[in-house]
Amino acid sequence: MRNKRVLLALVTAVIAIAAVSSTLGRAIYSGHTPGLVSFGVVHFAGYLFFLLMPVEALVPVYQAEGHPGAVLVIIAVATAIVAQAVDYTIGRAFSDRVIEGVVGVERFERFRSRIERWGGWAILVFNLFPLSSPNMLLVAGIVRYNAGKAFLWSLAGLTGKYVGIVYLFDVVTWWTSRGA
Repeated sequence: MRNKRVLLALVTAVIAIAAVSSTLGRAIYSGHTPGLVSFGVVHFAGYLFFLLMPVEALVPVYQAEGHPGAVLVIIAVATAIVAQAVDYTIGRAFSDRVIEGVVGVERFERFRSRIERWGGWAILVFNLFPLSSPNMLLVAGIVRYNAGKAFLWSLAGLTGKYVGIVYLFDVVTWWTSRGA
């Protein structure tokens, strides 16, 4: 079982590195401004439960490159919802035991208990902050939590998070430019 987890971790790392390198890395190395397609691809990959990446950090990077905050919010939320739909569908399709083998028994039970106790509020909080929201949607699928409610809570949390990040970047940019 341990060898399978190590292999899964290595495959996951290779996929994450390939996604970032082939999109964002290529633009940076060539001296070009990273495009919105690379933002979307990396962001989508970061919301798949088996590729946990801190993709929220990309928003200020792309904003600093001149991309409009509203466009970044729309792309971030849309790609996250699509990736979470994949996570939710995988959760519905596979048994608890298969997912426990991938995510880990303790982590799976922790997510399950949060969904059973708090329902949509847990999904909202996990999407509002940089927590493991993809795992939360995976487990929501496993426990057969209502898909409509899950994605509504997820949409609210993701939108709040990304609007907050864009706003914070704008405030910091404004504040630092005042003294110049």
